[in-house]
Amino acid sequence: MTYTNDDDIDASVADGWFPIREVARLTGVNPVTLRAWERRYGLIVPRRTPKGHRLYDETHVKRIQSILNWLNRGIAVGQVKQLLDARQSQNLAEHNQWGGLHEQMLQAIAELSERRLDEGFNRALSLYPPRTLCKHLLLPLLVSLEQRWASQFGAELERGMFNSWLRTKLGTRVYHSNRQHSGPPLLLVTLCDQRFEPGLWLCAWLASSAGCPVEVIEWSVPLGELPLALDRINPSGLLLYASQSLDSGYLRRQLPRHTAPHGMPLLLVGPAASIHQAELRDMPGLTLAIDPLAALESLEASPLLENPKGYLE
Repeated sequence: MTYTNDDDIDASVADGWFPIREVARLTGVNPVTLRAWERRYGLIVPRRTPKGHRLYDETHVKRIQSILNWLNRGIAVGQVKQLLDARQSQNLAEHNQWGGLHEQMLQAIAELSERRLDEGFNRALSLYPPRTLCKHLLLPLLVSLEQRWASQFGAELERGMFNSWLRTKLGTRVYHSNRQHSGPPLLLVTLCDQRFEPGLWLCAWLASSAGCPVEVIEWSVPLGELPLALDRINPSGLLLYASQSLDSGYLRRQLPRHTAPHGMPLLLVGPAASIHQAELRDMPGLTLAIDPLAALESLEASPLLENPKGYLE
């Protein structure tokens, strides 16, 4: 693969060094975040070519893996270098900085300040990869919001603002990620009549960030019409998202009939996967995942993602 016309890059790639785009593909950490880690915190110090291009080797890739491991345990990015260099464990609770950002975003939503909500998320997005943000920020935030909206006057107003922002934010990132990938997409379909399913879009964002092109159908689709989508889109896999209980008997009877001829990986994601686990767990060809993170783990175990399993953990 050729990344640039510069001879110094091409020669270095042949010697086992990787340009930043390749490291981003291998680790799931985008180039903007890698540069921020280098400039702000000195976490990664790549080699430079005579023309100033960044180059990384396997040692750098392994260090990025270690950084991701700490981030996924809730450590603030500003504390990671100390832990990596000292090679010793510290009290994780002392360095868990997610609570402050969580409260800032809740306050922005309460004040209907989309700009503050967006600015806070953008700052976090420049420092943390999608999986870390999903695990430590977005999923806990959704839980807090559902609790808040259960009895809060103005809940639908807040919900409308937040859902519009989240769909635009994740949809835009999915759109741009799709332009970087080729091949048949993972098809994501919702099975419920909700106006908006945050979990569906989180699944799409995580999959696309991990190197898998995606297509999202966010309106409820009758199972009888799925074959049309499968024939016309020819996806590499099918992810069904449901946040409510389903007619599991109907699903068990009809889903194999409509999808088996295509022989593709099939996932059911969301609360419905937990609700119907007993009825559906032994259904041939179906994988159950209770949330977007579990769905990503299932995708990593399949041939759908370009990244090797483990680099995104």
